[in-house]
Amino acid sequence: MPKSRKKIALVHDYLREYGGAERVLEVLHELFPEAPVYTAFVDRQAMGKNWSRFANFDLHETWISKLPFYKKLFSPMRIFAKRAFEQLDLSAYDLVISSSNAYFAKAVKVSNGLHVCYCHTPPRVLYGYSAKSNWQANPITLWAGNLLNHFVRQMDFLAGQNPDIFVANSKETALRIKKFYKRDSVVINPPVKIVDEAQEFFSKLSQIELATLKQKKESSYYLYVNRLAKAKHPELAVQAANLLGFKLKVVGSGAMLPQLQKIAKDKIEFLGAVDDQQLKDLYLSAKALLYPVEDEDFGIVPIEAMAFGTPVIAHFSGGPKETIMDNENGLFFTELSIASLCEAIKKFESAFVFDISKIHQSSKKYSVANFSSKLYSLLKL
Repeated sequence: MPKSRKKIALVHDYLREYGGAERVLEVLHELFPEAPVYTAFVDRQAMGKNWSRFANFDLHETWISKLPFYKKLFSPMRIFAKRAFEQLDLSAYDLVISSSNAYFAKAVKVSNGLHVCYCHTPPRVLYGYSAKSNWQANPITLWAGNLLNHFVRQMDFLAGQNPDIFVANSKETALRIKKFYKRDSVVINPPVKIVDEAQEFFSKLSQIELATLKQKKESSYYLYVNRLAKAKHPELAVQAANLLGFKLKVVGSGAMLPQLQKIAKDKIEFLGAVDDQQLKDLYLSAKALLYPVEDEDFGIVPIEAMAFGTPVIAHFSGGPKETIMDNENGLFFTELSIASLCEAIKKFESAFVFDISKIHQSSKKYSVANFSSKLYSLLKL
């Protein structure tokens, strides 16, 4: 980090899972290691082995962490989150960077400094985008959720007026910020640490080794990496593997796991959560990544796969439209259906030209160095 006398704080929605937002927070903390991290609450147990990534942070929780049953009822308790973040005393800081998605970190007030919000997306559940759970299927949660969301949307708009500067993780998110908050934003794609590690790996490969890797990938397995949640549509990947009879490795955990295991045939392997080295090995050996995600905000997983020369077969929506070049580093399918995904896989098998180096090169713009350079420039550090 460039030398700066500014007193800096980081603010993050909450810590209870390890997804794209948390990966960005990790990098922000590496860039500003002295900065304390303020968050609504921390659920160490839910974080599992990923808790070790944040255990040494200087963490400060809001009063939400003192409410009864907050770990189970954190979603409806978001009605309190705006107020909880607003009450944080951040007057001692010259610069506050909030990392915000669904829980109002952007609502913090910075009385004596600059507030920059890195927005992963406006809350999906508030604005009609598919969410983690199928809460609309139950008449009670549908009624209660719609009633709650009516008021929370108003709160979210007001919170969206607090940042001095909005940074969007993609053009897709920038459009949402403009639509729902009436705010302009600067687009800085998120840092993908695996890109830097993959660059080092590929720099050491000979042409013979590269050719051998290509042959290995072409006869290998398909890969799914993501939460096993409704918005990620893992069932499409599993059903396509069942129908076409190819090998599929599924990385991730979530509420949909039992139903997926129930329908999966013999060639499908569920690996659960894997460590970083296992994940890199899986990307490196895979034929292609299946990414049937609906209206993704940005999509770090496809970048990770491409960093290791693995093409991506993705749904034509959201962030992947900005990162995947059709027939170059991947293919698109247009409908969230088994038939549409299977058609894309058949096209991939018959017509896709495998160029590992070209696929890898397309990931380089998402390096940590590129992210930090753009962020420092914006912050004038």
